[in-house]
Amino acid sequence: MTLRPGALRPGALRPGALRPGVLQPGTLLPRALLTAFVLATAVDLGSLAAGWPPGHTVAKPLLMPLLTAWAATGGAPPLLLAAVLFGWGGDVLLLSDAGPAFLAGMASFAAGHICYLVLFTRYGRPRARAGLLAPAYAAVLVATLVLLWPGLPPDLRVPVAAYSTLLTAMAHTAATRLGPLAGAGGVLFLLSDTLIATGVADWPQPPRPDLWIMLTYAAAQFLLVRGALRERATPRTAYREARSTTP
Repeated sequence: MTLRPGALRPGALRPGALRPGVLQPGTLLPRALLTAFVLATAVDLGSLAAGWPPGHTVAKPLLMPLLTAWAATGGAPPLLLAAVLFGWGGDVLLLSDAGPAFLAGMASFAAGHICYLVLFTRYGRPRARAGLLAPAYAAVLVATLVLLWPGLPPDLRVPVAAYSTLLTAMAHTAATRLGPLAGAGGVLFLLSDTLIATGVADWPQPPRPDLWIMLTYAAAQFLLVRGALRERATPRTAYREARSTTP
C-alpha cells in the first residue's frame, strides 16, 4: 500500500478512512445503530430499576451486538469487534445463575480483555503517566483481592484473581496508551466487575445492584470502543497501519 502525498494531513483520516466502502460515522446507519444501542441500554436499565426481569433478559443480549455493528461502520479493526463480541458472550452466559455458566462467562470476558490489551498496545502509544499510574492500579488490584478473598467460594478464588489481574492490566493499558476516554472505560469496567465480585463474596449490596453493574458496564464498553476508534483515527496510527500492510 502506498500513501498519497497529503494523505496524512490533519483531518484527512477518519475511522474507516483506510477501508474503502466502509460507512462513515456521519451517515444514517451509524446514527441509527448508536441510537438503537442507547435505547436498548435504557430499556435494560429501566427494566432493572423497575424489577422487571423479562425486559432485562430481552434487552441485555442486544447491547453488545448493536455496539459492535456501530463500531464496524466506523472502520473498527477485527480485534476491537472481537473484544466487544466476547463481552456479548459473557453477557449471555451470565444470564444464567449456574456455576459453570459464571466461569464460562468470566472466560469469555477474559478473552475480550486480551483482545483489548493487544489492540491498545498495537494502536496506542506509551504516555509519560504510564509509570505513575501502574502502582495505583496495582494497589487497587491487591487491596480488592485481599478484601474479597475470605468471602469468595474456594473454587472461585484463583479464577477471580487471574481474571482481576487481566482486567486491571487492560484498564491500565487503556488509560496509559489511549487516553482519558478509554481510561474512563477501563475504570468503569473495574467498578462493574468489582460490584459483581462483592455479590459473589456475599458483601452488603446497594439497592438494585444489577442496575449499577449494567450501567457501569454499558458505559465502560462504549467508552473503550469510542476511545479506540478515536485513537485509530489519528494520522500516526493510520500511518502505522499503512506501513504494516505495505508489501
